[in-house]
Amino acid sequence: MTGPLASHDGARADASTVSGAGIETCDAMDGLGAIGHPGVELVIWRRALPGRLRTWLDHMDASRLPDLRVLVRPADLRRAVEPYLVGCGMPPGDLRDLLLGDIGELVSTFARVARTDLVDVRLEPVDNDACWKFHRDCVEARLLTTYRGPATEWVQPIHAARALDEQRAYEGPLERLGAHDVAVFKGSCAGPGSGIVHRSPPIVGTRQTRLLLVLNKQTMTSPVCWSPTQPRA
Repeated sequence: MTGPLASHDGARADASTVSGAGIETCDAMDGLGAIGHPGVELVIWRRALPGRLRTWLDHMDASRLPDLRVLVRPADLRRAVEPYLVGCGMPPGDLRDLLLGDIGELVSTFARVARTDLVDVRLEPVDNDACWKFHRDCVEARLLTTYRGPATEWVQPIHAARALDEQRAYEGPLERLGAHDVAVFKGSCAGPGSGIVHRSPPIVGTRQTRLLLVLNKQTMTSPVCWSPTQPRA
């Protein structure tokens, strides 16, 4: 199942338009489906993780944060990802299960919204400025959430050209997702004029390590689809 972004009839009722054309927020996961509506470029789900999970992740040694990329069917998410969490030394228990469950729900939601059977899942620690440049993603749509550390920064469409041109020198209006917010961005492949300009927050010198989840549809650069017989990379 692949095709255009899905538009869920109930999503707009749960979403509220914020300042700036094409930007919406919602207070429930189902509201992310508003990304399928014409003219909507970004949908942000304002949410809070359970306090115990936040504290657990924030205080975890960075060496135990997972670094993985898998292409999976939503139903296989837990079986595909759990070996990586074991391998990196992330402590077992109800909090690790809670993290896995949250990722699984986001993968299932993205699959519905993006109308795809397979989801390219990246969960990675970030302690550098690798994606500090303002850019548009060369995808149809992408889901981002930051489980630890500062979240993704973005600019309203009216300021996009200036941010792309000035890069580090840009001092215009700048937005940042709230801690643990979930955002679905349209990329440049969604059509002419599409794509929210954004960047990873510069963190070099801050001694911070982010934990970032990125969900995409399958592309030519995706890994081979996970199967139960596939050895862990």
